[in-house]
Order: sequence, then structure tokens, then C-alpha cells
Amino acid sequence: MILTLTSNIMKALILYSGRDGQTLSIASYVASKLQDRLCCEVIDLLEAENVDLSQYQQVMIGASIRYGHFHSALDKFVRHHAEQLNQMPSAFFSVNLTARKPEKRSLQTNVYTRKFLLASPWQPKQCMVFAGALRYPRYRWFDRIMIQFIMYITGGETDSNKEVEYTDWQQVECFAQKFSQIKYEKQPKFVTFTPLA
Repeated sequence: MILTLTSNIMKALILYSGRDGQTLSIASYVASKLQDRLCCEVIDLLEAENVDLSQYQQVMIGASIRYGHFHSALDKFVRHHAEQLNQMPSAFFSVNLTARKPEKRSLQTNVYTRKFLLASPWQPKQCMVFAGALRYPRYRWFDRIMIQFIMYITGGETDSNKEVEYTDWQQVECFAQKFSQIKYEKQPKFVTFTPLA
């Protein structure tokens, strides 16, 4: 899916990798909040193999986590475009149900996001962790059972008839505003994080 919100200012690319629609919803919301400052193009990461990053002044990538892993397309894209990504203002956000707990929304406490950034050759200037959405009725049988079990052992919602959105849209809007203001600065080769207690 490709969504373009036009403006006569600079161009920004927002790539997303998701499974049940919430990552696309967040990416589209960010684009809508930036449309008066940036011309935003929202593209599915699975359709971005031939994207030309030189056509954009800024780039944002958002990806969801399922069973502790991002889609392999994220790592493939980042490794292929790392040099170019590190030379332009860029941002990354992850989406996962673990972040439904406020204390799991930081780079230091969200283990999956932290692990990705530490291993990645790309060092985005701006990073954020967003809570996703629980969509039991939309899941395949296997996913519904597995996610229900995970939610049970982590104290979450287990009613398989429910859909629950945990995304903090005010947090997303703040992230979008900061993205519109970032400028390129040479990034250190490695990002350091405070060790988990």
C-alpha cells in the first residue's frame, strides 16, 4: 500500500512493517500530522525494495513485533540502505503489546527494540516504542491461541471476542512533531543504552 499526503515543502518517507493494521494506522497518523510541514509518502516495507531514498529529505521506519521478532524485511532493508539512512535525518518506531505497560515503552526497558537497535548498522536520530492493539477476532486460530496465552501469563486481556487498542495517540503526535524538527547530525557508530536493572 502506498499513501501520499501532499505538501509543497520537503519530502519524507514513512515505511512500515505490520501484521494486523496498527503499524499502518500509526504511520498514517504521523503522516496526517506532518502534512502541513512535509510531503509524506507512506509505503509498506514489503513494497519498498526499489525505493530511492535520495528522493526524500527525511525517513521514518515503523515495525511491529510478533513473538519477539520484527519481520525479516526490516533487517534486510536496513542493512541494504544503512549507509544512506545514516546520512539523513531518520527515525524508528516499534509497535508491540508489551508496551501496553507504560514502563515497557522506553528503549532501555523494551527488550526487543533495544536488541534490534544494538545489532543494527542503522543509528536513527529519533526512536520510540508504541503500544499496539489486541485484535483477537482478526487473528488466525493459531495466533489467537498463542497471543491469548501470552496475554494470560503477562496479566493482559484474554477475552478472545475483544479488540483493545493500547496505542497512546498523544505520544504518537509528539513523536511526529519531533520528527518534523530533526536535522542531520553525524551519529556515533554505536548507540549505548543503560543496562537493565
